[in-house]
Amino acid sequence: MPKHSTHSNAVRRIVLPSGRTIEVVRFNQPQQTAVRPLHVCPDCDCDMVQPHDWTESEDGGWELSLECPNCGWLETGEYDEHQIASLEDELDAGVELMLADLRRLAHANMASDVDSFIAALQCDLVLPEDF
Repeated sequence: MPKHSTHSNAVRRIVLPSGRTIEVVRFNQPQQTAVRPLHVCPDCDCDMVQPHDWTESEDGGWELSLECPNCGWLETGEYDEHQIASLEDELDAGVELMLADLRRLAHANMASDVDSFIAALQCDLVLPEDF
């Protein structure tokens, strides 16, 4: 398989309960790939393939069952230490992205709550009994 460069940016729009919309943008760096990385689905090209089951093999590698949450693709195979390390790096990066998204969403929700509280104060809708 020839090496090629891939660029992909993912944009997600999240509508908050207040009606506000925020955009979460993920920027991926170009990658040089010679073989399909374990975290990429060969059927739908989704980059969220995850281990479903694993056991250590006798030769020091790992036997993994990989599953795509997007299309349901499932594969079991034996992979070497380098492939496993790359998959772990991708999984760790995914966790960091989810935590960053969660922080941004929590901040946006708090900003919405503060705006609603300020509006209620300005309209004299907050009474001592509310606390």
